[in-house]
Amino acid sequence: MTESGQKLKIFKFLKIVISSFLIAALLLFTIASIRTLSLDVNVGLQLARWEKTNNLSLVIDHDQREELLANFKEAIRIPTVSFSEKESNTTALLQFDRLLRKVFPTVFSSSLVHHELVANYSHLFWVQGSQHDLVPYLLLAHIDVVPASEADGWEAPPFSAQEIDGFIYGRGTIDDKSPVMGILQALEYLLKKGYAPRRGFYIGLGHDEEVSGFKGALNIVHIMKQRGVQLSFVMDEGLAVLDGVISGLQGPAALIGISEKGSATVKLSVSMVPGHSSMPPRETTIGILAAAVKRLEDNPMPRLFGHGPERETFEHLAQNFGLPMKFIMSNLWLFAPLLGRILERKPDTNAFVRTTTAVTMFNAGVKVNIIPSLAEAYVNLRIHSAQSLKEVLDLIQSTVGDQRVKIELVDGFDPLPVSSADEKSFGFQIIKKTVLDMFPTVTVAPGICIGNTDSRHFKDLTNDIYRFAPIWFKPGDAQRFHGINERISKKNYEEVVVFYFSLIQNCDIQKLPEPHSSVHEL
Repeated sequence: MTESGQKLKIFKFLKIVISSFLIAALLLFTIASIRTLSLDVNVGLQLARWEKTNNLSLVIDHDQREELLANFKEAIRIPTVSFSEKESNTTALLQFDRLLRKVFPTVFSSSLVHHELVANYSHLFWVQGSQHDLVPYLLLAHIDVVPASEADGWEAPPFSAQEIDGFIYGRGTIDDKSPVMGILQALEYLLKKGYAPRRGFYIGLGHDEEVSGFKGALNIVHIMKQRGVQLSFVMDEGLAVLDGVISGLQGPAALIGISEKGSATVKLSVSMVPGHSSMPPRETTIGILAAAVKRLEDNPMPRLFGHGPERETFEHLAQNFGLPMKFIMSNLWLFAPLLGRILERKPDTNAFVRTTTAVTMFNAGVKVNIIPSLAEAYVNLRIHSAQSLKEVLDLIQSTVGDQRVKIELVDGFDPLPVSSADEKSFGFQIIKKTVLDMFPTVTVAPGICIGNTDSRHFKDLTNDIYRFAPIWFKPGDAQRFHGINERISKKNYEEVVVFYFSLIQNCDIQKLPEPHSSVHEL
């Protein structure tokens, strides 16, 4: 074959390869474009015919508003602080018990409501339904709060419930006394109006959620298991309504948590014979441990974006973004790796991409001229839904790669199961309908909680756990959570009460309607 003939053959081959590539790229672009234009996972049951109910309406007059705000403020002023698993303000917890009985007399006296104290300070309410074949549900919240000190820079004392510019400031206004008081206030109003539910339900108020809920929530679970209770769904705190928080999103979004990341606390330690600093060895306990910690920080856990419930979040929100993000988020089957690389650049969005690794404690040394015999570090990990605790521990072992470093699991658990969020999901759709009835301009989407709640203890009682409260977060508000200047607007607290008032009644339908349209999947 001549040289020119060989070149022609190569040219033809390259032409075929390039043409094939262009055709494949065009095909992918066409599919992605069609999906971008047609994907609307939010239609769901919004256009369906819901079962007709005669829901009571709630119009809060001036006197009621003053009373419900006064009750809420009184709750905030009680410092129900959990300091540790072994230490809490039991005096305040008893005071809170007396407050609940005082301000919600109908709840505590109604023949429809059975109340019991659990582990001395937690509360379990059973509200009897008239239709026993309807599976009950559980509304969950917690009474305790994390510590707070005015010296940290609060604009108002953290247990003062002081009003500033229409906001009530205080520890617990967000986490979690607005749901505690909002749920019971809603039930008080319902019972006063003569309401009797068709579907029975439970209300659980734990007293030690901030220190893992091992006494409150776990004992409530134990009681319910003994009685053979199975639940349609559980609703707890977790996510909220985000307004202006997600960059590029047009309009507010209500995220309903359908899972929680797992958690692990791992202890790394190095031991050797102590010595004098004037005759140091080549490597000390501190140096060996510091190098191990550095390897963990330099080699983050693998990128897993798109393999967990975060995929549903972005697909639900896609239609409310402009181009090119709308195109990318509508086609995570194609662009998940790209979006994962973008999200991992910021700490707050990196949490959706992978299991996060945070070195939180480092202890070593007793004197400046003594080489310590022991160095210890504690690492806290929040485990992505697509990983297990065992997989994370194996990765830590291989990343550290030094037999001199002892690795111990202090405590930990796998990510929580992912709850359903489709058109047949009773709990999710009832919460979604209640949100949209109140806030029609909001986009509702499933989400993932990067922190943990008491609801994780209830996974044996139901397949569906949802984490949401109708609290509005604007830019900067997330930092108030467990931080300084925690607050809620008076208007928003009133909305919390109205939300639960409606939610309880919406749960009385026997079943969900048939969907108007189906979500298509590529």
